[in-house]
Amino acid sequence: MAAKGSRAKTAKRKSPGRGARASARKRLTPSREKRGLEAGELRIELEAPELAPLVREVVAAGGLALGGYRDPLGGRVLLLASLPVGSVEPTPFQRDLSPTHTKRLARKIEESGAFLDPLIVVRGADGKLWTPNGRHRLAAAKLLGLKQITALVSPDESLAFRILALNTEKAHNLRDRSLEVIRMARALAKSRKDARESEFAAEFESPELLTLGIVYAEHGRFGGGAYGPLLKKLDRFSDRPLAASLREREGWAARILEIDAEVKRIAAALQQRGFRSPYLRSYVVARINPVRFHRAKKGETKPPMPLPAALVRMAAAARKFDVASVRERDLALVGAVAGGEAE
Repeated sequence: MAAKGSRAKTAKRKSPGRGARASARKRLTPSREKRGLEAGELRIELEAPELAPLVREVVAAGGLALGGYRDPLGGRVLLLASLPVGSVEPTPFQRDLSPTHTKRLARKIEESGAFLDPLIVVRGADGKLWTPNGRHRLAAAKLLGLKQITALVSPDESLAFRILALNTEKAHNLRDRSLEVIRMARALAKSRKDARESEFAAEFESPELLTLGIVYAEHGRFGGGAYGPLLKKLDRFSDRPLAASLREREGWAARILEIDAEVKRIAAALQQRGFRSPYLRSYVVARINPVRFHRAKKGETKPPMPLPAALVRMAAAARKFDVASVRERDLALVGAVAGGEAE
């Protein structure tokens, strides 16, 4: 028995545990293939033809060109400049300003005694200077009374539509991301009338953000997280012109709001029965989700059913929902799952 137990202990020591496997998954392996420019290739003079127009714009705005360089990854030219705080505006489709975050950021900048994180600035509409990722830093600079602000000025105007990839100063929740995406989409639908929605997949990040953005624009306190699992399985980018696809999504958003009104009614009825779980709405939405049990196969891209058909079935299921069928242990299970999907 002793020998057998000893072998078991040895085997246990040799087999990697869950912690070791998790550590291996988190390990970062640097690429063996080196990319980008060498140090000597980064330098570019302010008088270079690629930079001259940016230098003139900065000077015209009352700023100063400090230096230029080529981006070490893509080789694009960038201008490091000082700009008057009042000459820069956030792109009009960014998330709403958070006064609390702005005050906290201004306090931290004051404590450090330095403004170390330049804004990214591009040309905007009507010759304005826009920052796609620095709304809170810009507001903090104004709050501190700064005269000038440092910026990386790029001639690539498309950066104005890459907010989600560029914004690292304050984490986006689902509402923020959705509202920014729908604002971008509506602006692009006016300026790029013939462009298809699918052409902007990188800018929009995920198709369900467009649908949810329309809902959030109508009802800012909408609980979009409950509908995320459904939309991730069924929502896809359209090959139709952007304006047309947005009109279609407005219809989907209206149907979702109708369903959500039924969900709220059911949740209220459950509360009257004594249920107090914070996941009541998530539970009800999961119960009426017609594809909740669908598991996509590897490489599968086609949705299991069209989104409009799913919304029709959800609405019907909500109207027939049997409140008496709900049990406390069902809610406990949903709470355990939904805890990791909170907005």
